[in-house]
Amino acid sequence: MPSTKLTPAFEDCTLETNVYNIASRIPSYVFSKLEQISIRTNVVLPLLEKAISIERSGEIVDNDNLWISCSSVDLNGNRSLDLFLSCTESEMGKYPIFIVATVPFSYLTNQFLAPRVYNLILAIKRAGIPLQRVYSIFAPEPIAQLFAEIWTKFTGVAHYEPPYYAAMLSFCTRSSLRNRQAKRMHGSVRYNLRTASMSDLEAVAALCYRFSAESEPFILDKSGALKEAEILIRKEQVWVHETQTEGSARPEIACLVAYTRNTQTTATITKVITSPRHRGLGCAQRLVRQVCKHLLYSGKHSVALYVAHDNNAAGKVYHNVGFLGLDNQVIEGVERWSEIGFDRAKVQLGHW
Repeated sequence: MPSTKLTPAFEDCTLETNVYNIASRIPSYVFSKLEQISIRTNVVLPLLEKAISIERSGEIVDNDNLWISCSSVDLNGNRSLDLFLSCTESEMGKYPIFIVATVPFSYLTNQFLAPRVYNLILAIKRAGIPLQRVYSIFAPEPIAQLFAEIWTKFTGVAHYEPPYYAAMLSFCTRSSLRNRQAKRMHGSVRYNLRTASMSDLEAVAALCYRFSAESEPFILDKSGALKEAEILIRKEQVWVHETQTEGSARPEIACLVAYTRNTQTTATITKVITSPRHRGLGCAQRLVRQVCKHLLYSGKHSVALYVAHDNNAAGKVYHNVGFLGLDNQVIEGVERWSEIGFDRAKVQLGHW
């Protein structure tokens, strides 16, 4: 489908769509662009880097992973990446279809997106991705909405309204971090903030189970939660907030923070959950701040996360830590994202 004239940067451009099932064959201009905007590409870049590392190590490559680029090509043959799609999986299951944009959020109009999203869908079909694999789309809100509409028309598989998840992508840097001294807990309660160990497995699994129970439709049974907890602890991707009351026999795990999509420069917090009996005590804010301090002062340039639009309590916590754009300020890189699901009678859910 020919491109439409939009802005001077896209005038007289044609579109080029390429499919890759070997990560190391993705062109350097694509990879470099994804690296330049690692906060906005946090759902695809870490998985891509991991796949490249596996390929170069000589390990067996999972050929179920697939990536699609959509680029503008000018009259001189110069390519500029516009959208990038991934269809990948982890130890816990298959991920949604992820799409990231490399252009400013303001460019994501129907005029710009329609030919590009349509080309991505054609590429999905050509690549032989089965209908049941496309169980949801997670992308910047305008992309997710348009993809869902076109996919439904193209395949007959209906999409759900409202979205499974509607959130703001935010981020924290060393300059925005509100590096305050953690407040003492009330009374004789002592606390310790630390990386989780295997001795915490059952407690971490219980919180993973509770988190998934609040994340319909991606609900884990107890064995799945135990598997997820073991993976997080083994990879050192989860911290815990431990509390102990004077006179008690042993400490309790009050809260956890997990960060599972990480590159050399960016980490992404993907799970924050506090046990019901410890809510309202500042545990989440205390632990999120400590995790951000650890990440930002050990080499990361930024920490990203998504906060649901209807979760005002979480938004306040993250704002108080130093995550940007959660107070209605317009910040480049702070964007509205959506996950839109497709008819569960016709698809097979994964987990992420």
